[in-house]
Amino acid sequence: MTPYTPPTQDQLLAIRVNAGIEDLAKTETFAAAESDLVEAIVEGVGQFAAGEFAPLNRIGDLEGAKLENGVVRLPDGFKEAYQGYVEQGWNSISSSTDFGGQGLPFTLSCNVLENLGAANMAFSLLPMLSVGAIEALEHHGTDAQKALYLPDLVSGKWSGTMNLTEPAAGSDVGALRSTAEPITEGEHAGKYKIKGQKIYITWGDHSLAENIIHLVLARLPGAPEGSRGISLFVVPKYHVNADGSLGPHNDLRPVSLEHKLGINASPTCVMSYGDNDECIGELVGAENKGLACMFTMMNNARINVGNQGVQIGERATQQAIAYAMERVQSARAGSPDKSPVAIVEHPDVRRMILRMKALTEGARALLYYCSGQVDRGTLGDKGAAARAEVLVPLLKAWGTDVGVEVAGLGVQIHGGMGFVEETGAAQHWRDSRIAPIYEGTNGIQAADLVTRKLGLEGGEALLGLLADIARDASDEPALASLAKDCTAIAQWMRDEASLDDRLAGSVPFTTMFAVAVAGWQLMKQAQAVAGGASPALAETKPVTARFFLDRIVPEAAGLKASATAGSEGLYALSPEALVG
Repeated sequence: MTPYTPPTQDQLLAIRVNAGIEDLAKTETFAAAESDLVEAIVEGVGQFAAGEFAPLNRIGDLEGAKLENGVVRLPDGFKEAYQGYVEQGWNSISSSTDFGGQGLPFTLSCNVLENLGAANMAFSLLPMLSVGAIEALEHHGTDAQKALYLPDLVSGKWSGTMNLTEPAAGSDVGALRSTAEPITEGEHAGKYKIKGQKIYITWGDHSLAENIIHLVLARLPGAPEGSRGISLFVVPKYHVNADGSLGPHNDLRPVSLEHKLGINASPTCVMSYGDNDECIGELVGAENKGLACMFTMMNNARINVGNQGVQIGERATQQAIAYAMERVQSARAGSPDKSPVAIVEHPDVRRMILRMKALTEGARALLYYCSGQVDRGTLGDKGAAARAEVLVPLLKAWGTDVGVEVAGLGVQIHGGMGFVEETGAAQHWRDSRIAPIYEGTNGIQAADLVTRKLGLEGGEALLGLLADIARDASDEPALASLAKDCTAIAQWMRDEASLDDRLAGSVPFTTMFAVAVAGWQLMKQAQAVAGGASPALAETKPVTARFFLDRIVPEAAGLKASATAGSEGLYALSPEALVG
């Protein structure tokens, strides 16, 4: 497998142009995010990821996580790499200074995860889930819970998980059956006995961190049916004493590990709570409001899963380019010299490489534009917060689709060698495939866009974004036209289409919209580079941006018919007739 080379200059460009970090640094809250510090963080975490996480990527895929005698074990080297991550402070970048964090913009924590995930996607899921747990407790925990749990979560000394899914409750979280029984007497009075089983719990158990803080959805006695009756509980692997020291093991355990297509070094656990009726948890937030609390964590996770599309796209692109430069086969078509050349010289290989680069850079531009809006929302800009809400499903859905496509193109460039495991190209594709499923499938993201997000702020949050794109793209007719098509579709969905018709067209509309935003942000990058913003990218950025605007944007425009076709054709056959 080709070593990971951090794309530091492209990341810095996106952070400056798309996230607008220099404007963020002008505020009192983010004043520490000065240019020198931003560069040091981006360069430093890139070097750390390349040196510590990347060498474990192939080892983790081949050996994987194992459950032995009730203990989850990782291959040699993982514990030391994680300790280095904690000691260097990478976990604490954007957390509150009240709990030992550095108080820097969320944008920079996105960069930390981008580098870690490109180096080793399976391993990076460990800190990714911890970031979400921190977010949920910061927003919904009591002062006592924050004081008890956040310092060690923020440092990375402890890790966090999210426990939603059950065997009978997948995307329909409201169907969950786990229970929480109030404790009225004894040392745990005021807490709850948790009982139930959760599946697909990412990094649900391991020994890299000293404790694992599980956030678990469960039902209280007499709670309403469905999602209205779900509460959130914090359930530590080891009980935490009042002074922060660790007590005995809680009544929870990993039952098994899933055997997966990819991300083999990430232990995906079936977790059992309360086998002995002694699993103790604390309520987080109000009773029966657990789903709202968990969505704080999930929204953060959706951004970070969209980031995974960028991560795997970058790694697969680097691998494919290295192979294409080395693999010699056939003469260049039309050349008088009939000597074999490296396959990078062949037109279709060149097309695939440029497509990989353009898609990955477009997804990165969308990622940092979204993170910058999140940071502005943190500063109190309600318009930016609403815009971030619109961007999240675009980033999660299209970004992860990009990861799958780019990883697939990487296999294609390797030819037959891509289909065998020795090169590592197949691992990138296998690892990429989970991201469109994680944290609400991409179909669910699209449904969110055309229902809740379509009406946000009376429709202005979504339509205002498209208006900004159309205005700025006056010199890019294809991009301006795509933005106007998206506007027309959004207005049709809002004013005329039935719910079925909206949902039937939601996925193509999401792709169109995401490509419009990514193209807009790439256009801004190219303009900045033309103005001298990043001399190191002066040759490459205009080419990849042009490829995106001239080829990928028109492709997206072709989805308009599918987005507006309605649902009738989907139901022209009965389920029995579909079976044939």
